[in-house]
Amino acid sequence: MKKLFSLMAIITIISVSNCTRIPENNDPIIGIWSKVEFAENSETGRQTYRQEWIFNDVYLGRYHSYDGNQLTVKTDFSWTQDKGVYTISYPGTDMPAHQVSMKNSDEGTVLEDVQGNILALKE
Repeated sequence: MKKLFSLMAIITIISVSNCTRIPENNDPIIGIWSKVEFAENSETGRQTYRQEWIFNDVYLGRYHSYDGNQLTVKTDFSWTQDKGVYTISYPGTDMPAHQVSMKNSDEGTVLEDVQGNILALKE
């Protein structure tokens, strides 16, 4: 009887594992997006500010903000897509959500907010 239960358990595990396929997400937003700004400072010279969004295929990502070489913000985010509009939310922070769409420009593919401001450039 133990052999029969063991055989049925193995068959059940194999059949369940074959049925649970995760659909592949090929959304074009997946990848690394960044925005770099430069500021002149009389004390330190030229200062670099960099923001970076790393989108993955399970509707999550990681946001980094750098002041020069110093990491100032590191947080996770979630994203959704509805009719070409992407909503980027930062749960657990006071950062506002972004609503952006993808556009092609002379610089490459960019994320543009609803006011027409460029949020980030695809790397």
